[in-house]
Amino acid sequence: MNDHHADGTHGDRSPKGDGDRLATYRARRHFDRTSEPRGERGPGGREPVFVVQIHQARALHFDFRLEVDGVLRSWSVPKGPSADVHDKRLAMPTEDHPLDYREFEGVIARGEYGAGTVIIWDEGTYAPLASSTTERGRTFAEALERGHATFRLDGSKLRGAYALTRFRGGPDSTEREAWLLVKKKDARAGGRDAPDPLRARSVRTGRTLRQVAADERDD
Repeated sequence: MNDHHADGTHGDRSPKGDGDRLATYRARRHFDRTSEPRGERGPGGREPVFVVQIHQARALHFDFRLEVDGVLRSWSVPKGPSADVHDKRLAMPTEDHPLDYREFEGVIARGEYGAGTVIIWDEGTYAPLASSTTERGRTFAEALERGHATFRLDGSKLRGAYALTRFRGGPDSTEREAWLLVKKKDARAGGRDAPDPLRARSVRTGRTLRQVAADERDD
């Protein structure tokens, strides 16, 4: 039931109950041809992390990833996250990624799954909000399984409360999952929208997609 698209923007995550959460991720990649991490790192630090990468594949998009139970749960967000509470950004789930993928910035080789350039646009930590987890006696992973989770981002660019809500598909559905990523109303709402991805700069290196690609060609 997984969708295999060369641009890497689509594809269901590993099936619920799969003993290897990274099986789908690894099956789609040839690690002798791609510099993407295989995924050998164990659990993260005290606070769960998030990362937003811009991926210039067949379709240019943002990848939004949250650390959950030892992997990065991942969604492709074509227009990128918005700080406007009125914007409802489509977020399509992709396969779980390894934790060390949050450090990946570079070029995925032509012919490989998701071929194209990747930069780290934003990164930081996040905190689940009680409205979807502890006050209801659920873990954050359970909140996501039920189709709605709220959390507070503490990144270099994205800050404040956000929500992910599934509006199609789910564990008992044959339809492909689709979610919305929405900014919650708080002191961090408003301000600048996601940038033009072709002009955006890496939060780590200050490089654009074009500069990352050029640097790899020169190596």
